[in-house]
Amino acid sequence: MDIIRRNNVHTFGDGGGAPIVFAHGFGCDQNMWRFVAPAFAAAHRVVLFDHVGAGQSDSSAYDRRKYATLDGYATDVLEICHALELSRVILVGHSVSAMIGVLAAKREPGLFTALVLVGPSPRYINDDGYHGGFSTQDIEGLLTSLDSNYLGWSSTMAPVIMGNADRPELGAELTNSFCRTDPEIAAHFARVTFFSDNRRDLAAVRTPVLVLQCADDVIAPQAVGEYVHAQMPASRLVMMKATGHCPNLSAPQETIEAIQTFIRSLP
Repeated sequence: MDIIRRNNVHTFGDGGGAPIVFAHGFGCDQNMWRFVAPAFAAAHRVVLFDHVGAGQSDSSAYDRRKYATLDGYATDVLEICHALELSRVILVGHSVSAMIGVLAAKREPGLFTALVLVGPSPRYINDDGYHGGFSTQDIEGLLTSLDSNYLGWSSTMAPVIMGNADRPELGAELTNSFCRTDPEIAAHFARVTFFSDNRRDLAAVRTPVLVLQCADDVIAPQAVGEYVHAQMPASRLVMMKATGHCPNLSAPQETIEAIQTFIRSLP
C-alpha cells in the first residue's frame, strides 16, 4: 500500500533543520496543527499526517488486529519516516500520539533527534502509587457511553477535554472533529488508548524529550506530566499557562515558543 496515501501525508517547508513530524491525538486529524506547524516551515521540513481511520486517511487500511495496541500506530509513524527518507526526526506528539512517539523512538532510537510530548499520559487509570486521573469504572463508563451514542458522547466530552469554557468555539471545533471520525474506529481506538499502559516504555527512551503540561487538563493531569518527566532520563518539563488538553488550538503561540526554545537547546 502507498504509505503516503494511506496516512494522507503532507510535507512543506525546506529549511535545513531537522524534519519535524506532527502527530495528532484521538478524535483529531492533522488540521489540529494548523496554527502551530507553519511556524517551523522556514527552518525545517514539516510533516503532517492522519492516523488510519482519522481525517482523510485511507480507512480501508484499518485493521483491528494491527491497531489492537498503540504499537500498530507506532509502526505507521516509522513507515512514514522511512517512506520520506527522513533522519534526525523531531516528533511532536499530542495526547495519545505522545506515547505512540515514545514507542516509535524506543524501537528505532537512531531515527529521532528529539521528542515533544504534548499532554502525554502513559496510563490513564489509577494504580498503586500512580495517579492517572481515572478509575477503571470511570473508563468503562466513558466507553459504554461512547459505544451507545458516539455523537452525543462527542458533544458532551469534547468541550470538557478542550477546557477553556470561556471560549466555546474551541469546544465546538473539537466536537466537530470527533464527529467526523468513523464511530466504530473511534470506539476501538478509544478502548486501546484508555486501557494502554506504557509506563515501562518511558525509561527506555534516551532521546531528548520535552514534556508540555497544561493546567487543568482533565485527560492528563499535572501529576501525570510530572511522572513522565521523572521517568524519562533526558526530559525537561514545561508547565504551560495554557489550560485544557489541546494547547495546539487554545494556545498555539505558547506552544510554538516552547518547542522552538527546546529545539534551540538541542546539541
